[in-house]
Amino acid sequence: MCKRTVIVSGGMLEEDFVLPILEAEETEFIIGVDKGLAFLYEHKIKPDYIVGDFDSVPEEVINYYRKEASVPIREFNPVKDASDTEIALRMCLGLRRKEIWILGGTGNRLDHFWANVQCLNIALEAGSQAMILDSHNRIRLLDHGIAIRREEAFGKYFSVFPMQLPVEDFCISGAKYPLQNHLLSSGDSLCVSNEFAEGEDEVKISFVFGKVILMETRD
Repeated sequence: MCKRTVIVSGGMLEEDFVLPILEAEETEFIIGVDKGLAFLYEHKIKPDYIVGDFDSVPEEVINYYRKEASVPIREFNPVKDASDTEIALRMCLGLRRKEIWILGGTGNRLDHFWANVQCLNIALEAGSQAMILDSHNRIRLLDHGIAIRREEAFGKYFSVFPMQLPVEDFCISGAKYPLQNHLLSSGDSLCVSNEFAEGEDEVKISFVFGKVILMETRD
C-alpha cells in the first residue's frame, strides 16, 4: 500500500472531500500550513508538522499548538522568499516523502493557486510526485507519458498544458479528441477539456521531451 503525505494549506478546504483523505489509512503524514492549521484545529486532527508565518491563523489556534500540542513547529518571518506551501513541500522532500498531496492549494486567489502549480516542479525535480486536489480537480506535473484508466480517472474531463518550453511530438490516444505529433506550446488551447472516447477504457498521453500540466476535472 502506497503511503502518502498530505499538506493542508490555506485555500479551499471542503469537509466532505478533505476529511476522508486525512482519515484514510493511506495517509501517513500530515503537515498543517498556516491558515490550513485552523481547519485541522476545528476538526481535532493532529498534524505531524506545522509550517508557516501564521499571519492568517487565529491567535487561539496557534497558541494551542505552541503551548499545548506536542507538534514540531517551523515558524517563518512573513517577509520571506517562498510561500508557506513551498516551504512545506521542500520540507517533505527533505524528509524523503515520495507521494505528496496538497489540499487547500486552490481557492479564490489565483496568484496563490498558480504559485502552487509551479511548486509541483520542485517535487518532480526531486524525484517525488506531488499533486494538488480539491473536489473538482486533480492537478499533476508530468515529465513522461501516462496512461489513465477510466475507472481511475478523477473526473470526466482532462486538459493538458506545457509547463515551460513547447512539447514536441505530443500525442493523445483513446480520447474523444485524439492527437498525433502535435507541438504543444504556450497559448495553445487545443488540449483543453478532452475526455474518454466512447467505448475506450484507457487514454494514453505521450511525448518525447518536456513537462506538461495534467488537469483532471469534473463539474
